Formats: sequence, C-alpha cells, structure tokens
Amino acid sequence: MKHKYLPAVLAIAFAASSLTVDAERIVIIHTNDTHSQIDPNSDNLGGVARRKVLIDSIRQAEPNVLLVDAGDVVQGTVYFNLYGGEVEGKVMNALGYDYAILGNHEFDNGMEALGNYLKNIDAQFISTNYDVAGTPLEPYIVPYRIVDIAGKRIGLIGINVDPVGIIDSERCEGVGFLDLFKAANSTAWHLKHNDKVDYVVALTHIGYSYEDMADDLDLVEQGANIDVIIGGHSHTRLQPGSNDGSRYDSERQPVLITQTGSSGLYLGVVTIDTDNSSISADLIPVDKRLDARIDRDFVGMLEPYRHGVDSVKSIVIGKSRIASDRYGDVLLNFVSDFIADRGRGLVADGKIDFAVANRGGIRNGISKGNVTQGTVMEMFPFANHVQVLDISGHDLLDMLQINVEKKRVGFSEELRVLVNADESQLVAATINGQPIDPDRTYRIATIDYLANGGDYMTPLKRGKSVAISGNLIWEDMVDYISSLKKKTITAQAASRISVDKETRR
Repeated sequence: MKHKYLPAVLAIAFAASSLTVDAERIVIIHTNDTHSQIDPNSDNLGGVARRKVLIDSIRQAEPNVLLVDAGDVVQGTVYFNLYGGEVEGKVMNALGYDYAILGNHEFDNGMEALGNYLKNIDAQFISTNYDVAGTPLEPYIVPYRIVDIAGKRIGLIGINVDPVGIIDSERCEGVGFLDLFKAANSTAWHLKHNDKVDYVVALTHIGYSYEDMADDLDLVEQGANIDVIIGGHSHTRLQPGSNDGSRYDSERQPVLITQTGSSGLYLGVVTIDTDNSSISADLIPVDKRLDARIDRDFVGMLEPYRHGVDSVKSIVIGKSRIASDRYGDVLLNFVSDFIADRGRGLVADGKIDFAVANRGGIRNGISKGNVTQGTVMEMFPFANHVQVLDISGHDLLDMLQINVEKKRVGFSEELRVLVNADESQLVAATINGQPIDPDRTYRIATIDYLANGGDYMTPLKRGKSVAISGNLIWEDMVDYISSLKKKTITAQAASRISVDKETRR
C-alpha cells in the first residue's frame, strides 16, 4: 500500500518534501485501542516515540490538523499495572491529543481513579451517550464539541459501548447509558441543522461489526447526518479505499468508516478536502523506519517508567515447553485448570466441580522458553481475583448456553460440553462424565468479573459467593507456575467443547 505521508516523514525535513501542501483541507489523525503499548511490540512494530515522529511530521506539513483517540488508551502492558495510567496520560499530553473518548478499559480501576486520570489529560473527552452527571467524570466530559477549522465547522460526537456485560458494574457506578442510536442521530441532526456544521465526525468505541450487539455498521445503516466514523473496540484494521470502510446511511449519503487495529501499530489519517468535500482515509505503519527521527527528550521522559517495567520483566518464574497464543485453546485450558487449582486452595475441603475462565481476561500469550513475572502481569492486566461460587445446575446450563452463543469462556478439565452442528445450541454437558443435574448445587471457581456477570455470563450472578482470593489473579498465577513440577508449563491442546456428530446427518 502506498502511504500519502510516509515518504515525507522519512525525509530529513518533512516541510522540504515534494508533497504539495493544500491549506484548504482538514487532516484528522487518529488512534484507537493502543492498550498501553508504550514500547514496540515483540515484532518491533509500534511504539509511542515512533508515533510522535509521524504526528509531528504531519503537523509540520499540514496547517489544519486534529489529533483524536477512540478509546482504550490504557490496559494491556506492565506500564498500566505498575503506574495506573500515569504514563499513558503523559504520552497523550506530549503528543498533543485534542479530543478523545472513553473505551471500556478506561474504567478498569474504578470511577475515582478514572476521574483522576482524566483530570491530568489535556484532551477534551466527549461522550454523547453516557450520562456522567454527579460522578467523578462530570467535569471532564462533554456531549459534543464544535471545532472551527479551515473555514469549516466540524461537529465531534462520542459514542460509547453499552457497559452491561462489558464493564464491571461496580467500576462504572453512576454512569447512565443512553440509547446510542437515538443519542447519535439526534445530536448529529442538531449539529447539522441547528449549529450548521459542515461535517459530523463520530468517535466510537462500539466495534466495527458484531453479530450480537450494536456496531459501527448499524450506526451507519440506522442513522443519518454522520460523515465520518473513527472507530475502536473491535481492533479492526480497515484498509483505506475498501468497501468495508465506505458505506451509505439511511438517507443514502456516503459515510467513511475507519479504524487502525490495535496497539498503535498503525496511525490513521482522515483527510477532508474542503474544496470538493471529498473524504479519504490512510493508514501509516509505525515501524523502525522512523527511528532516525525519534525525539530524544520524549524518550527521556519515559525512561524512569521503563526502568520499572524492565525490572519486572527480568524476574524469571518458570518456563514453557511450547508457545501458547492468547486466542487459542491451549492457553485457555491452562488458565482454566489454574483457576480450578486456586479455587481448591480457597475452600476447606479442597473440592471444586470445575472452573470457568474468560478468553477476554487473557491479554497476552506465552512464548516458548522462560516465563517472567512481567509475562504473567501482561497476561492478566486486570484487577481480578479468583472466586468460588455455589450455584445451581440450572443456572450453569443457562450459562453454558450463553457461552455457546457468544463463545466467551473456557473450562477446566472436569467439564465437557457438546454442541449441535452449527454450534448454536447446547446438546449436553458433563462433569467428570456425569450430566449436569439442574436441581443440584455445584461448586465452581471463576474470577470475580465473571461472577458479577461480566462477558454476558449473567447466570453466574445468581450464584452464592463462598470465597475469594486476596491476591490479584496474576499474583496467584506466579505462585502457581512456581509450584509446577520443574516450574514448567504444559497444557492440554484439545478443546473441551465438541460438536455433536449426529446432528451433521
């Protein structure tokens, strides 16, 4: 792919490049789901110092620039575990973000912590469909913003994900969720017809395309008056110029949809040509080609934090015989068995029927070879705890059916699940070979996020809490790995969910 700005960025001086600068265009630089990826990843891609090179270079070339973020700036690396968002906030300020919206992970440390986080960020946060009145967030969030730039008026709105089933209710207490379609459409109409803006840009954190929840495609199809959607949440990298990023709203007007993927591996650029009203998108890779231009003062600002991160990553606690991808069954099985083991240690008789672990709670894989404390912290960046519940078989069967539909969780080795051919219905479930009895009470281990109904596992809320670990889950995992024979991770590769072959006939 040819990138409009990259050749100039790689030149010694961007302003001296051969690009023709047109003052009558508006450039919106955007990111989403950067997830505390301060340094380049294991493939040497991304990194905030490289991102700054691109942003600074575009600003030197273009007179009319906005920098925005579509949520989930935090959570995912040891930087957030150790410093609670302080580093990410300083990076946003140093890069000069103008506007941003909340992702679901901004709530991970609770409302008070989020209010303190927002207080220290220069960017204006926008949410059109969250009512934050009376909460610690109220001073820092507005429902929309109008920007006068290049002789045009741009209306910015922010559309956030429904917190139910996604955000722990205790960590977003007091936040009211307004119907996102009504909020988006009424505000966009008001901006276009009453405030006479030329363009409406929606920053969204609802995801590009989902089967079972509202998403950017739905927002386009059921809406009007929005010209650009800069999205997040689904970690989708939309290729510029593809049909995926070009849609028509309910009034048959074109809408550009763009999203950069995740972890800051790409920088997004939306260009509005104010002469002919055309709107285009670009994605620029954030890679080592930018290293010669890195701002050393910016890097120096990060050094004290990096020392702390490096010290944690240097503590070896064990080893793994195989590489385990975060999305695969191998790691999910290993984590589920670990939760079962920890649950047994929390109850007097040491008896647990099985354990439940969520895929979304595992944020990193394990490489073959040494496993460090930092590896485990990045696997489990959330402030979750192992919890033991007593729950009826009826509620367990309800939970298993939800999981068949949404595919959110996995199970320890005691449980086996059978589903029909199209994987839409639960056929059978057994614990140690015995069918689950709807009338019996079972004892399971899970994490508090799922016990509170997270990841749509609402039947678990009907269970009775028996015990909860006083350690964070990563702390318990460090102890677990250290207790393994030869401190070596092995795991079962086979899925504990299988398809009923009889239904294929």
